[in-house]
Amino acid sequence: MARLPAITLTDAAATRIREILDAADTPKAGLRLGVKNGGCAGMSYTMEWAETRGPHDEVIEDKGVTVLIDPKAILFLLGTRMDFRTDKLSSGFVFENPNQT
Repeated sequence: MARLPAITLTDAAATRIREILDAADTPKAGLRLGVKNGGCAGMSYTMEWAETRGPHDEVIEDKGVTVLIDPKAILFLLGTRMDFRTDKLSSGFVFENPNQT
């Protein structure tokens, strides 16, 4: 049976991640995602550029982008869709997480 990916990217999210990685001064292994206590639902997302892959990182390759997921965050992110949106006042990454309550 196929396993549900921890996270998928929209075309807009993948494009924005590639733009940032291409402009980086040093090579990056990818974007590392995690979660920490805080935010309205008790958890908030963390994002950082990863220099290397951690030995226990979940590695997601989607639309030409590498996303590394902190092992402690995998269960919180299962089935999440990451988008990048721009409107009149802001732009940023948006997480559509079916597990969020």
